[in-house]
Amino acid sequence: MFGELIRIDGNIVIVKNLVGKVNLQCLNYHVIIPEKERNVVGEILHISEETIEINLVGEIINNRFTLGMTKKPGSVENVRFLYKSELELLIGHQNDIDGEFEVGASCIYNGYKVCARTNTFFANHFAILGNSGFGKSCGVARLLQNILKNKNNRIPQNAHIVLFDAYGEYNQAFDSLNQIPGLNFKKFTTEFTRNSDAEILQIPTFLLDEDDYTLLLNADSTSQMHVIKKALKLVYIFNSGNSDLLQYKNEIIAKCIMDILSTGKTASQLRDQIVAVLTNYNTPDINLDTIISQPGYNRTLRQCLNIDDQGKMGALNLVIEELQKYTKVNSEELTPVFDFNYTLEDFYYALEFSLISEGSINSQRSYEKNNLLKNRLLNIINSEYRRYFNVDRYISKEEFITNLFKTATGENNQLVNINLNNVDDRFAKNIVKIYSRMFFEYSTKLEDRGSYPIHIILEEAHRYIQNDIDLELLGYNIFDRICKEGRKYGVILGMITQRPSELTTTVLSQCTDYVVFRIFHPEDLKIIESISTNITVDSIERIKSLSPGNAFVFGTAFQLPTFVQLEMPNPQPKSASVNVENLWYQ
Repeated sequence: MFGELIRIDGNIVIVKNLVGKVNLQCLNYHVIIPEKERNVVGEILHISEETIEINLVGEIINNRFTLGMTKKPGSVENVRFLYKSELELLIGHQNDIDGEFEVGASCIYNGYKVCARTNTFFANHFAILGNSGFGKSCGVARLLQNILKNKNNRIPQNAHIVLFDAYGEYNQAFDSLNQIPGLNFKKFTTEFTRNSDAEILQIPTFLLDEDDYTLLLNADSTSQMHVIKKALKLVYIFNSGNSDLLQYKNEIIAKCIMDILSTGKTASQLRDQIVAVLTNYNTPDINLDTIISQPGYNRTLRQCLNIDDQGKMGALNLVIEELQKYTKVNSEELTPVFDFNYTLEDFYYALEFSLISEGSINSQRSYEKNNLLKNRLLNIINSEYRRYFNVDRYISKEEFITNLFKTATGENNQLVNINLNNVDDRFAKNIVKIYSRMFFEYSTKLEDRGSYPIHIILEEAHRYIQNDIDLELLGYNIFDRICKEGRKYGVILGMITQRPSELTTTVLSQCTDYVVFRIFHPEDLKIIESISTNITVDSIERIKSLSPGNAFVFGTAFQLPTFVQLEMPNPQPKSASVNVENLWYQ
């Protein structure tokens, strides 16, 4: 079939067609161009009655295939199709072996399956791309079923995979895992109304730090972050139960009142503000009934705020002298240690006082901007979302995370599904970021680095991985950080999206493996084309017309880019498109 060399154009070798017929069944088959020290591998791209075009893709040396080559072939004599043993070097072993997992059936070689190297695929960030309705959800379910229900009965006992389920469609695909000895599947939900065996999602307030509250309250300035930081310190001082902290509470209240007194407002305004503060924020030492003594005469602090006939507070100096007793310590040097439980209401109380003590109440513009934080927090407290923060007891961050991946009997949960279908997009994004931050921070503090791998799989990843204000305000984006540093700590991102062009460029560039279903949008196709130099124009054209369930796979876990047909998952996720005709005419 293959004749003498006509010419070489870049990576394309053009040879004579000895048969003189067009056999389309041979398109995209691979051939061997044998040489003394190696076998050059090519793919048939085009066949005419006169010529055959072969794209050079790699070489086999010492029974090992490498994508790309050191040099072009010197001749094209004895070009032939691959043997089965050579084909396995390109698409994976056909007998189930450790170290590989099945992806799907080859679209090129009938009866052959395509496998990926387990460690390479799951030790690196990966992306699953494709338009809605062409198999992403079923593909994710099938891949996870393949790796968890291995045909060799080799169960990944110590896997920790958390799937953020945007539409609540994966539970039925994985419920049956609990019937397999050694496999466990755990599910959390954001839905309160239906009967469900899923646990309600929890967000422990005492595990949230300044960055988490910045996200939760949608802060957009450093001044708002400063208020949040102070509020966290106040939560610690007001609620920890540590009697040694009373001096710091006294100091904060005393300085707040002294700041109010220095504003230059009228006596009645000063009195009203001080009374309001001490009514809500007080200690046994500083309150409206605190006794202020002077020779031969005792008065309460409330009485010292009385205004005389001339509109002045005659005992103002006495109040200041009393308050100065409590300003000898410096709460700014205090580092909060959250080893206790507190509520959103406790944080609201602290946030309100933080606004007052920061002097926001004295600047209308500053107050209005920072008061948005209080209003947003109040909206959460007054909504159903409040229930996610109801945690009965204090547990450490380490215990909270490891408990996510444990059954009631202490066995490991290999797969955890978090259903986000019942919260709005902004709140869902905050949940995903907060959890991802906790996973990352937990992993970075492990003494045995990378000993507790966590895979974070994001359905509709374009909702969460965006160019937000995080980078400007916090100094980092958690997904960018995980993509840059996560692999060495065992924190791996798996992104599922229909719009890769909406993801941050940093995140997508750090992925090493891709499963691409049908995509139409030109910008998305350009991104896929630019990811790898080994993707041909012909492959990009074929991606645009893939049938549902078919995908183009490439990356370091695959020997070469190829097309596969993924088997339908069993059971399937609840992701099928609506059948309008049945509903209309039933």
